[in-house]
Amino acid sequence: MLSAGLGVPSSTRLLADRLAEATVQGLAARGVTRAEVGVDVVELRALAHPLADRLVTGFPDATLEAAIAAVTGADALVAVTPVFSASYSGLFKTFFDVLEPGAIAGLPVLMGATAGTARHSLVLEHAVRPLFSYLRATPVPTGVFAATEDFGDGALQERVERAGGELAAAVLARRAAARPEAVVRPGGLHAVPSSVADDAHAATSLPFEELLRRAGG
Repeated sequence: MLSAGLGVPSSTRLLADRLAEATVQGLAARGVTRAEVGVDVVELRALAHPLADRLVTGFPDATLEAAIAAVTGADALVAVTPVFSASYSGLFKTFFDVLEPGAIAGLPVLMGATAGTARHSLVLEHAVRPLFSYLRATPVPTGVFAATEDFGDGALQERVERAGGELAAAVLARRAAARPEAVVRPGGLHAVPSSVADDAHAATSLPFEELLRRAGG
């Protein structure tokens, strides 16, 4: 979970916590227990100086390195930014600027944004989603925007739960897609079902004479 909120307490962090909890509940509804789920929290407010140093020197300090590792090594990402000048915050953008190319390619992302007014409600679609698409991450369909007055509205919680369910489904789909075993074949590495891998292993275990006989019909 990544929050770019600047205040303490922060409405951005509050929304991020609700989205993370909805995702945990969505996983639980799909058979993944809470004990199997870990939620790492990255607060960009505490990384403002390390991020600036990284841009200038080209090297991350240990704290920033750990935050980057938490994001790039996650099964999914909840990312929430406050809105400044009709777009994501500079701190939010800077974090993704320092990632290596392809670092979050294919990563399921639940996008969130907060602002003082509903006039910024399109920020997720015109700014945040294009950012993650450029980074080749995989944003879920529902992004959650919350203006100040939305936090007392039940409709916000409905959107939060829908988005959390979508992220949970994306996590499980990504895990399922990664399960096939990898078998080395001429020309490269290919993912194949385990049954095919077993057949390939059995074939290569045959005596050479038997292989010649089968090849000749």
